[in-house]
Amino acid sequence: MIETAPAPLSLVAVLDDDADLGATIARLLVRHGISASPFVAPQDVLAALPASRFACVVSDIQMGEMDGFAFADALRARDPAVALVFMTAWPTTSHAVDAVRRHGGLDYLEKPIDEARLLAAVSDGLAWSTRQRRIAAVTASFTRREREVFDLLVRGHSNKEIGERLAISARTVEDHRAAIVGKTRTNGLAQLIALSRGEGL
Repeated sequence: MIETAPAPLSLVAVLDDDADLGATIARLLVRHGISASPFVAPQDVLAALPASRFACVVSDIQMGEMDGFAFADALRARDPAVALVFMTAWPTTSHAVDAVRRHGGLDYLEKPIDEARLLAAVSDGLAWSTRQRRIAAVTASFTRREREVFDLLVRGHSNKEIGERLAISARTVEDHRAAIVGKTRTNGLAQLIALSRGEGL
């Protein structure tokens, strides 16, 4: 498999317009060996990018001008490899569904925050972000067409099916596939699928 640079130091941003609560959660994470910083406004987190490359953001949902979901969209537009964990004092089923399905949250925590669940969610978030950054590093050299072929390959489509979807010949698909294997130094489809999941990198 292709070698990648070591993952950067994981950093968690805790976003809550209640400054005391945000600071308390950040301190809790730090006590457990997780580098974390509190923020009181979504704009402050966004302004810290890209100088600070957060691996995970723990974000309140109900805030002032920009709620947690709008913030999540803005954050992901800048860095799609940031993991998101939402928290709220006013849980609803619709919010829970939105948090996970529409906005890619890894978990939806109710206040007061359960410490064990928070730590588990953040740990999952750090691991997810590391995988996403490794995948991005490995696939950065792909051409646009190679990325399209790669995405379809790892979802189980045959060369013929990929060719039909992309309006190219099966032979051209095979050429792109050979280029992908060469760039990633993989050996077969199984390793490409593992690569797409951030495994074995």
